[in-house]
Amino acid sequence: MNNESAILCVDDEIMILDTLKEQLQRSFGEQYIYEMAENAVDAWEIIEELYETGIRVLVIVSDWLMPGMKGDEFLLQVYQKFPSIMTIMLTGQADEEAIARARQEANLYACLRKPWQESELTELISHALR
Repeated sequence: MNNESAILCVDDEIMILDTLKEQLQRSFGEQYIYEMAENAVDAWEIIEELYETGIRVLVIVSDWLMPGMKGDEFLLQVYQKFPSIMTIMLTGQADEEAIARARQEANLYACLRKPWQESELTELISHALR
């Protein structure tokens, strides 16, 4: 396992997180550490812990509609502090304005609509990592 690189998924639905982790592990194997967070606060804790231990977060896949903080705001904060992290919004409910804002202000790499195709997700992440 590459103990220096991680992919973080953020979604308030456990079932979505479980599915994402399973798909990522199936596609990328042990190349990366896979972290899951149910909200932006937990995600920040994970990001900080990883960086403190020398592990870089390469990609964040985040839901848009979450309690506490919407995904576009979370990704904007991530971009302000860690501009090299590639971000993908995974949503069934984000409006076009939120997506456009995330693209402009947070350098959003891509937006995937729920339900997503595993091949589309893993292809996006592969391209983001190049």
